[in-house]
Amino acid sequence: MSDLSARFGLGPVDQVSYVVADLDDVLAHYEALFGSFKVGEVALSDCVIRGRKADCRLKLAINDGGPLEIELIQVLEGDTPHSEHLREHGEGLHHVRFRVSDVDAKLAELEKEAFVPVFYKRFGPDVAFAYLETPKALGASVIELLEMP
Repeated sequence: MSDLSARFGLGPVDQVSYVVADLDDVLAHYEALFGSFKVGEVALSDCVIRGRKADCRLKLAINDGGPLEIELIQVLEGDTPHSEHLREHGEGLHHVRFRVSDVDAKLAELEKEAFVPVFYKRFGPDVAFAYLETPKALGASVIELLEMP
């Protein structure tokens, strides 16, 4: 990711995110690797998922005790990039996150470079996130951009 980060001015990766089918079933395993997690649920309305408005509900576990935040995501409701990943690849690494000062500007810049937006939500004037699929030449993986003061 360092080439990706340098080429597109993304800075360091600050989060690694895994998709799981059942968070309760796997939490002890991840806690053995990374330490304790904070678990909660979030309902997201009016997201843009692959170009269409949609709602979803996720169960999240966050470990922010080290230099990288570790996130576990279980889809409770909705069809999201996470549920796509589970169907196509099973559980595992889903995306890495980069913090940016302006999600919309960075999103427009990356779309010109063949990145494909797959999940977007703006919460207010200075808080938003976007998931993008990278071009095949860059690994065909998923990155997240986060704008948050």
